[in-house]
Amino acid sequence: MNAEIALFLIQDGLTNGAIYALLALALVLVFAVTRVIFIPQGEFVAYGALTLASLQLGKLPGTAWLLLGGGLVVAAVELVQAVRLGAVRRIPAILFNYIVIPSALLSLAWWAAPQKPALTLQILLALALVVPLGPMVYRLAYQPLANASVLVLLIVSVAVHLAMTGLGLVFFGAEGSRTPPFSDAQWKLGVLNISGQSLWVMGSSLALIVALLLFFEHTIYGKALRATAINRIGARLVGVSPAMAGKLSFTLAALIGALSGILVAPITTIYYDSGFLIGLKGFVGAIVGGLISYPIAAAGALLVGLLEAYASFWASAYKEVIVFTLIIPVLIWRSFTTHHIEEEEE
Repeated sequence: MNAEIALFLIQDGLTNGAIYALLALALVLVFAVTRVIFIPQGEFVAYGALTLASLQLGKLPGTAWLLLGGGLVVAAVELVQAVRLGAVRRIPAILFNYIVIPSALLSLAWWAAPQKPALTLQILLALALVVPLGPMVYRLAYQPLANASVLVLLIVSVAVHLAMTGLGLVFFGAEGSRTPPFSDAQWKLGVLNISGQSLWVMGSSLALIVALLLFFEHTIYGKALRATAINRIGARLVGVSPAMAGKLSFTLAALIGALSGILVAPITTIYYDSGFLIGLKGFVGAIVGGLISYPIAAAGALLVGLLEAYASFWASAYKEVIVFTLIIPVLIWRSFTTHHIEEEEE
């Protein structure tokens, strides 16, 4: 290995690590707020990438139908609950949020897909179709079990992952897709060639991390999520709704996952089940941070990206094994340094 190869591997590792860092932050956020180990995070990566690929081919994305179907199911659940509680004034809002808006987005996608609008509009439409699935998943799968143990929520996450993977196969098929790069620019820095797509990925990841920091520090909803992450019971006592916090955290996780998929789609071919492996590498970074620390989780994800890049050069057949082996010493170290804390009684 010479200096040129080493620098190229560093660039490749940082590019992939930036994606893993975003997913690690989303996993830490969801776990801190809801105690859910969000295994289906990777499915939002695949959905985001494949939705954009469908729009670029001029086809109606399957997520448009999935969004409408999910909206109808959530609307039925919410309507039954509203009738039981006598909250009939909620019915118009339920119909608007879960039936009218998904129907409007389906109609918009139906009209816009053959037009092949500008890339920015395609990305915004892809996000609009995928991100609302996050709070719908929370409402259907996790909110009814909000007070269950972490183990039960983990089992539910496995079930949701399998269901979303199957839906991905139904709506997108088994063929993989790759989108054109956002930029074909190339820059020469010494012996290193820097691609515009790599800068797009790292720049977008950094911008999103900064936006999340500002959201948590300077908005009332961000502070509500921080309060819920620190003390769920205390947050509830001061008026923070656990259901609102859960839906908001899943919305942010879906946004991060979909945007990560859009960023990674020009780099590698994405299949309906590709998101699981990508999300699992973000999970390794989150474990390095103990599912608590955002900075350490991001640093751990960058380490995963660099380790994967060098492992692919030295032992490409075993790169996944090498990456996931990283979790073993981390867990051993944490088992000796972390004190057991009982779950909060709610």
